[in-house]
Amino acid sequence: MTHPSRLTSPLFIPLSMGKIGLWKAMGKIGLWMALWIGLLLWATIAASPAWAGSRLLGTGGVTQIEGAAGGGLSPWGVLAGTASEGEWAITASRSEARLDDYRLTASGVALNWQDRLEVSFARQRLGLDTLGGELQQDIHGLKLRLLGDVLYHPWGVWSLGVQHKRLDDGSLARAVGAESTQGNDIYLSGSKLLFDAVAGRNLLVNLTLRSTRANQGGLLGFGGDRESSRSLVAEGSVGLFLTPNWVVGVEYRQKPDNLDFAREDDWQDLYSAYFFNKHVSLTGAWLDLGSIAGLDQQRGGYLSLQVAF
Repeated sequence: MTHPSRLTSPLFIPLSMGKIGLWKAMGKIGLWMALWIGLLLWATIAASPAWAGSRLLGTGGVTQIEGAAGGGLSPWGVLAGTASEGEWAITASRSEARLDDYRLTASGVALNWQDRLEVSFARQRLGLDTLGGELQQDIHGLKLRLLGDVLYHPWGVWSLGVQHKRLDDGSLARAVGAESTQGNDIYLSGSKLLFDAVAGRNLLVNLTLRSTRANQGGLLGFGGDRESSRSLVAEGSVGLFLTPNWVVGVEYRQKPDNLDFAREDDWQDLYSAYFFNKHVSLTGAWLDLGSIAGLDQQRGGYLSLQVAF
C-alpha cells in the first residue's frame, strides 16, 4: 500500500508510474541550463515595468515540446507567460522524455507581446538509443490570439498558430518514405477555465485542431508513400487544479499515418504541473506514444522546467 505522505507530492502521480527517476528523466545539464537562462533573463528585464505579468498564475500554461504555450504534447489557446495588454513576457524551457528506445530533448524560448502575439522557437533532439544515431529539428512558431479570455469569456480564449518545422538531416526521413524534410503545421486552439467545476475545484479544458503532414511531429519528415496530403487531426486536454498552484490532468493527440514502413499511433499522457510562482514551474508526465518507427509500446517519463518573466 502506498504511504499516504507520498500523495502530497505534486510530482507523485506521473513519476510513480514508471521506473524512471526524477533526475534521470530531466538530466542535470538541462536543469541547470534552464535555471541559468532564467537568472539571466531576470537580471536583464526585471527592472522594466513593461516586462510584467498581471494575469493569474498558471494562465499561460507551460511549454509544449514544439515551443508553444500549452501542455506537454499540445498547444493551447493561451499565450506564453502572464502578460496582459500593454505588457511583454518571455519564457525559456528545457524538457526531456525518456522512452523505451528513444530519448527526446527540447529547448525552447517564447515571447508574448501584449497578450496578442506569441513568437517561439524550439530545438528538438531525438536520440535513437536502440537504432543508433540522432535526429534534430528546429521549430519556429507564431500564435495570434483571435478573441476571448481563458477566465471570463463564455467561450474561453481562441488562438490561431503556425509552426514551421525543418530537419537538420533528412536522409533517414527520406529513406523511410517521407516526401519532404520541412513543413508547416497550422492549428486553431481554444482554452477555457471552468470555475468550481469538480468538487469546488477549477477545471481547465483545451481543444486544438491541427492541419499537418508531419510524421512523428516532423522528426520523420513530412508526407509519405502512403499519404501525401494534409490531415486534420484533433488534440485535447483536461486539467484539474487541486490547488491554485498544482494541476493534474490528461492529454490526447491524434496523429496522421503517412508512411508504409511503420504505423504511427496517437500520443497520450498523464501529467502533473506545479507552479511555484509566476516565474518557475515544473511539469512531470507519464507518456504513452505508441509505435515509433516500427518500435512498439514507447512509454516513459517526461520532465520539463520553465522559467517565465
